[in-house]
Amino acid sequence: MTGEPRLLSGGNPQIAKGEGDAPVQAWIAALPGWKRDASARLDALVSRTFPQVHKAVKWNSPLYGSEGRGWFLGVHSLTRYLKLGFFNGAALDPPPPVASKDPRMRYFHIGEAAFDEAQLEDWIRQASALPGWMA
Repeated sequence: MTGEPRLLSGGNPQIAKGEGDAPVQAWIAALPGWKRDASARLDALVSRTFPQVHKAVKWNSPLYGSEGRGWFLGVHSLTRYLKLGFFNGAALDPPPPVASKDPRMRYFHIGEAAFDEAQLEDWIRQASALPGWMA
């Protein structure tokens, strides 16, 4: 065994559940190709936009939240894109474009092409001010 995280379906790294920045950075480092760079940019954007962000990895996915207020953003790696889940995304203006079975949840997909960092920063700012998902 090499100690390298196993990649699950879609290239999602299998990372042990953990609180703080270290497991999130391990998840990012284990991503293949362009997803690693895009995730690192996203992580830096979240940290810059909401400096008091609380980070964790649960269910092999990074979560971003506010201490005592819950999680506002989750990230999952799929084959062709990173799936960003805004737990209270329907309340964002404008809401992220992809609907969910849960009427409060909205998604944004990041592919290989550049993404609109200004729009993402605005959603992060809005989402971090709303009550989040309590796990």
